[in-house]
Amino acid sequence: MMSCVMELRHLRYYVAVAEALSFSKAAPRLRVAQPALSRQIQDLEDEIGVDLFTRSTRGVTLTAEGKLFLDEARELLRRADEAVEKTRALARGEFGELQIGYSPSPTVEFLPAALGEFQKAVPRVLVRLYDLAGNELADGIRNGTLELAVMQRPMGPNGAGLTFESLHSYSICVAVPPKHPFASLRAVSIAKLAAEKLVVFRRREYTDYHALLDRVFQGVRQRPPIAVECDGVSSLTTEIAAGRGVAIVSRVFSNTFGTRLKLRPLTPAPAAQEVGIVRSLKGDVTPAGEKFCAQLRSAASRLAK
Repeated sequence: MMSCVMELRHLRYYVAVAEALSFSKAAPRLRVAQPALSRQIQDLEDEIGVDLFTRSTRGVTLTAEGKLFLDEARELLRRADEAVEKTRALARGEFGELQIGYSPSPTVEFLPAALGEFQKAVPRVLVRLYDLAGNELADGIRNGTLELAVMQRPMGPNGAGLTFESLHSYSICVAVPPKHPFASLRAVSIAKLAAEKLVVFRRREYTDYHALLDRVFQGVRQRPPIAVECDGVSSLTTEIAAGRGVAIVSRVFSNTFGTRLKLRPLTPAPAAQEVGIVRSLKGDVTPAGEKFCAQLRSAASRLAK
């Protein structure tokens, strides 16, 4: 049985002869001696078990089987060339599919721009975005269902087995309804928050957020009680607007809250919340993934200007 390489070579030889209807004309184009070309075509016919050409002193013509095989050979060669081209494009990061996780609110200022530029540059790469909670993003990278994530820096156990590349940082604020007393202050002391009730994200999905709360209230004698735990930004916004409590968030949430809520800085100011690229320590990012990361860096760098 002929090897795969030999089969492709036989097909290319056959198509050249069939299109030229001449061994002598096809041989120079293929850069093959005519006797060798004749032997290759004979081997192909022996392998298939039919005559593809009718040979005479005036030249060659295609048999009925030869005409059918010509169409099939052209299609096989087209598909083989396409497979090679796609494979090379994949290696260049210009073809394939990316599974990207993200946190919507913290990345809203640069992720859409990065995605738009990436799709213009490499339109044959399909990007699938997954809006997930922080724990789910980290787990997705560790188990391989996500190639990378764009999110807040994972903290504590949630960051195990992951690397983080910071792209941008946002100050930590308190979110309040427009008529709340804090809304008229230039800054709110962390000590004053002790008298407030907190609206927070659920600990089960947002352990990083609760690590942030621990950091904000570190050293405070009395922490504010938790009034309600929310499963996402929408419910968090609704609960605060309804007067159920206030929330500790990063300033990037101002894009999400709009005029419904007011953000006020905290004093003393906690360490800023970093947002960036998270990937696995063990897994390699594909060439397409690296190109996507480059677009993220470019879009985030424009925020600082």
